[in-house]
Amino acid sequence: MATQLKNLSDFSTASEIPSAENFSFGIVVAEWNAEITNALYQGAYNSLIKYGAKPENIHSYPVPGSFELTSGAELLLKNKKIDAVITLGCVIQGETRHFDFICDAVANGVSNVAIKYSKPVIFGVLTTDNQQQAIDRSGGKHGNKGDEAAVTAIKMAKLNETLQA
Repeated sequence: MATQLKNLSDFSTASEIPSAENFSFGIVVAEWNAEITNALYQGAYNSLIKYGAKPENIHSYPVPGSFELTSGAELLLKNKKIDAVITLGCVIQGETRHFDFICDAVANGVSNVAIKYSKPVIFGVLTTDNQQQAIDRSGGKHGNKGDEAAVTAIKMAKLNETLQA
């Protein structure tokens, strides 16, 4: 029995996505696994533009690896007026437990930065078993997690704006 592939980044049946026109976004992208993270970045950037973000309101910064995404997000929120930060990275399972420590640290760190600054900080980090899974989720057969992270950032920025009004 064949299973049908699902594009996880298909928003055609999703709830309405608000305009990103009046928001400022930060994108912090890991340089490690650059083939994957560059594709995630393109997905996020293109989705922000698609939903109305102005290029001058998208602030992008590279960091060495996924572990540094937390510091990058914190520095960005500390030094710029940003409505939401998107963190993009890719951690691929290896032969050691390093994968577990990095994934746990990044997930907790991103959450902690969001709480500290009361701003949306979006976890756009792939945590895959192998390179093919990462390719499939960074513009391949399962869509692009960067697209999803951008839509999440827009929706959360809008929610924050609504609740502060």
